[in-house]
This record gives sequence, structure tokens and C-alpha cells, in this order.
Amino acid sequence: MQTHLAEEFKGTPEGQEAEAILRKCVHCGFCTATCPTYQLLGDELDGPRGRIYLIKQVLEGAAPTRSTQQHLDRCLTCRNCETTCPSGVQYGHLVDIGRKLVDERVPRPAPQRAVRWLLKEGLTSPLFAPAMKLGQSVRGLLPATLRAKVPEPREAGTWPAAGQHARRMLMLAGCVQPAMSPNINAATARVLHAAGIDAIVAPGAGCCGAVKFHLNDHDGGLAQMRANVDAWWPYLQAAPGQEPVEAIVMNASGCGATVRDYGHLLRHDPQYADKARAISDLTRDLSELLPDLVPALQAHGATITPPAGPIAYHPPCTLQHGQKLRGGVEKHLGALGFDIRVAASESHLCCGSAGTYSVLQPELAYPLRDRKLGHLQALAPVVIASANIGCITHLQSGTGVPVRHWVELLDEALAAGG
Repeated sequence: MQTHLAEEFKGTPEGQEAEAILRKCVHCGFCTATCPTYQLLGDELDGPRGRIYLIKQVLEGAAPTRSTQQHLDRCLTCRNCETTCPSGVQYGHLVDIGRKLVDERVPRPAPQRAVRWLLKEGLTSPLFAPAMKLGQSVRGLLPATLRAKVPEPREAGTWPAAGQHARRMLMLAGCVQPAMSPNINAATARVLHAAGIDAIVAPGAGCCGAVKFHLNDHDGGLAQMRANVDAWWPYLQAAPGQEPVEAIVMNASGCGATVRDYGHLLRHDPQYADKARAISDLTRDLSELLPDLVPALQAHGATITPPAGPIAYHPPCTLQHGQKLRGGVEKHLGALGFDIRVAASESHLCCGSAGTYSVLQPELAYPLRDRKLGHLQALAPVVIASANIGCITHLQSGTGVPVRHWVELLDEALAAGG
């Protein structure tokens, strides 16, 4: 697809990147078949192909409207279209550029600005944890829409003491996960410990930057990315008597997809480009460690007692489309005796969580949730598993079946086995 950039975009990094992406687009329309919002709405402008045309028009100098903004807002950024695209169009990068350009030209109504500001500043604030704890203490009194965002409180259990193993890996605590479901990080640390690996959380590392970046505060998101690079970098160097960390482990696939993109997002920053690329190269989703963890657990004499009954697994979009990782959880937990099943229909489609999407676009997010739960519950599971805190919380709001991170199930199976 040829595009003729308006003068204001010629020579800018955003314009050059967008132009390079658009050149790959052949406008075949395969992506519409796997776009969740197109499936729901049937509007060409609410599918990737239509949104690409809208962004192209803006880059060529057309004035965007409130309608343009709404069509781009409705995109989940699930990146399913990237998996489907035969030309390798990096739609996720393009829509980030397009949204930012449109937001600079189309003022949002005051209520929208207020909600988006609260999300990008509140979710990443140190005050989020006490606010969540307060919400959990009065959860039964909250209105249904708010209660859906406040999970039942759960204890984290013990975190293994560091310094017990020669092998070391960094973990990102994240911004909302420690408050919403602290057991996920603790369970990850216990599973790594059982496999002979120390899990380290670096002081100074926080939100991966995705919340602000995807709400069009690119400067704020990039600042958080740089802070994480600074916090992690000393651990990548060999200290006296220690080996550098083997990997930076992500147990939230949304964070993992973003951290893997640090090298791209910071490529124009001369102080951070090389470090960011090294961080991205060292980042691993927790599921990628399973081929190493399974034999390590067996070598350490760990006995594993999986739960009785089927486990319905929802692979998050940020895992299967953002990071292009598929099948690892099912294969390796299955080898340990877990009865892991994936929905026969639409396992590739988004559940509607998508970061802050379920707050900003509830009229689309909740039908997508119910559609996903319909396929998962058809498996008659004793528990639903996923790999991202947003998906877990969103799905749990629509079902009485427990929804857990798969590493929690593995941790409990290790504890049950003694």
C-alpha cells in the first residue's frame, strides 16, 4: 500500500515507521476474520483493514474526527490480525502511532479525559495497593460494575529466601498484580525455587510501561521502561562470585509482550537503545521455561499431584499473538499429568480484558468475555487457567468456576505432592 505522507510527518520517526508498515499491507482482508470487534460489530471501520485506512488518511493530511478516534479506541490491540496477516504487517505498532496522532488532534470529552487519567496514574501509583485492599474489605457492598474489578482477597503464602541457588532469574513484580493477586508472584518464586532457581525482584522496577503507553501517554510509558532498564541492568552484569541472571521472567503475558518490545520502543534513545535490546532479548515468558523446569523439578525429586478433573486453558492474546507463543502450557503441564484442555472454538479470540479496555469499552468487553466463557465452560472444567492477571480478573467476573494462573496450579500440585 502506497502512502504519501503529509509534510508534518515526513522525516519524523513515527511517520517513517508508519510508512514502512503500510508498504507491507496488501489490503487482502484476511485479518477481518479474526478481529474480535469486527466479529461483534460487522463494521469495516471496526476491523484492522478499516482502521489502517483511517490511520493512512491522517498520515496523508486528512483531519481526524471524533468518529476516527472512536474506531481506533474500539481496537483491543489483541494483535490477532498480526497472526493472520500473510504479509507480516505490524499492526500493533501502527495503531499505537495512529491513536497518538489522533489524540493530539481530537480533544476528548472531559469525562473521558478524567477516566483515562485516573487509569494511567492510579493503576501505576503506590496508592493502588492500599486502595485495592480497602476495596476487597468492602467488596460485598460495591456496585456490580466495580465489584467485577476487585477480586476476592487471597493470601500469597511464603516467598522462598534468596541466595539458596547458584541459578538466578529476575522477576517483574508489576504494578497491579501484587495487589490484585499476590499469590501469582509468590507461586512463581516457589516453583522456580523447587527447580533450583532463585527469583529476584529488583528494587526500582515497577510497571512495564504498557498502561501509560497504550493510553497514548508515550512519554510516561517510555519513562517507566527506562526506569526498569536501569533497575535490571546491574543484574545482567557479572558481579564478583556470581553469574549474571539467566533471564527476566514474566508471569503476566501482557507485561512480557511489552518488555519484549523495549528494544523497538527505545531504539532511538542513544543512552538506552543497546541496553533495551539486551533486556528484550533476555525476557522470557514463564511458559518458555517449562522445558527446563519440568526435568529440573523431577531431578530435585519433586512429586506433583495435579488437580482431579479437566482444566480449561485460555491462552491470552498477549501470549499467543503478541509473543507468538502457543502450545507450551498445554504440552508441558500435560506431560506432568494435568488435564489441560483448550476450547474447540475461538481459542484465538480475545476475552475482552485487554489492559484497560474492559473499563473503557465495557459494551464490547463483556460480550467478548461471555462468548469466551461459553466456549471454556463447555469443557466442564473444575478450574479455568490463564497466564495474565487482566484475563484472569475479567473472566472471573463472569463465572463461578475458579479462574487461576497456571503457575498457581503447578505450585499447589507440588505442595500436594509433598
